[in-house]
Amino acid sequence: MSDFIYLASQSPRRSQLLDQLGVAHKLLLALPDEDAESLEDVRGAEAPARYVARVTALKLDAAVQRLKRQGLPAAPVLCADTTVCLGREILGKPANEADAVRMLQRLAGQNHRVLTAVAVQKGAKRVTAVSESWVRFAPMTPAQIKAYVATGEPMGKAGAYGVQSMAAVYIEQIRGSYSGIMGLPLFETAALLRSLGVRC
Repeated sequence: MSDFIYLASQSPRRSQLLDQLGVAHKLLLALPDEDAESLEDVRGAEAPARYVARVTALKLDAAVQRLKRQGLPAAPVLCADTTVCLGREILGKPANEADAVRMLQRLAGQNHRVLTAVAVQKGAKRVTAVSESWVRFAPMTPAQIKAYVATGEPMGKAGAYGVQSMAAVYIEQIRGSYSGIMGLPLFETAALLRSLGVRC
């Protein structure tokens, strides 16, 4: 049994969700010399589910190498990636406020998918899962979009919104995993961790 796992993510929400599972964890973050952002680049007309699984695998590869380079004690390493998509179009993190406005204009009044991939590695063994959820946004006026973007909340979030924050007032309906939309699907994550001997 592992006493703890490494979480290779800067997301405070993922850390909180692991706390909810009762899983002790330490952060294993990218170092300044690592180009972590480029791992999220989309390749051509890549299907969203394939994209999110590939990016998560790359993040986990980088985290496992980081663990070895730093000579840290062995423990399972967990990575996750969340993407928002309209049809086959992937809406990543907005580049700036104008990009956030553009994304929210696209999502307003529409159904979209949220895919979160999770990958955990312990020694040579790697287990993975992808959670798929659906979110319906209410129509939003240009003034509402502008006001939400002005809060700064959409920056750094796939699809330019966070389900657990102010954007909730525009979310009419959710089908699937609320925690998956937040960034770490608890049901799938617990199953993966238990398969590697981690208590949840």
